[in-house]
Amino acid sequence: MTVRQGMARPIADGPRAGWLEWVEPAEGTFLTILGPLYSRREGDRRAIVELEPRPEHRNRLGSLHGGLLAAFADHAYFSAMVAMGRPAQAGAVTVDLSMQYLAAGSADAPLRAEVDLLGETGRLLFLRLVLSQHGQPVAASTATLRKAPEER
Repeated sequence: MTVRQGMARPIADGPRAGWLEWVEPAEGTFLTILGPLYSRREGDRRAIVELEPRPEHRNRLGSLHGGLLAAFADHAYFSAMVAMGRPAQAGAVTVDLSMQYLAAGSADAPLRAEVDLLGETGRLLFLRLVLSQHGQPVAASTATLRKAPEER
């Protein structure tokens, strides 16, 4: 799979100028419930990905739902790979994902994922991230992705 036209678009103006906006192109898929993601390269092996939570992302206690945090973490890995200049890896597949929930998140502040590419082999990518709000950790994750074939 390649990144389809319109999936990740550069932002030219405003507070997120220089970021990419990732909008799921296939309406009606699971990922449309997240809403747009915003990503920015922080080096060859690091990217920042943000999500603007909405009220429907809360659980019945009013905190961000753990499933939402896991879905965002999973999608953030792919958005980060695109921001790192590896758009073919938007078509990678998650082999393993682990979550550690550290604190309650709220729907009233951006959720930030700091994503690091730890290493890779010929077929696998190893990543980790920390989700935070207001500079405080909310959750952490590690993942292994099976690489998509690079276009030739």
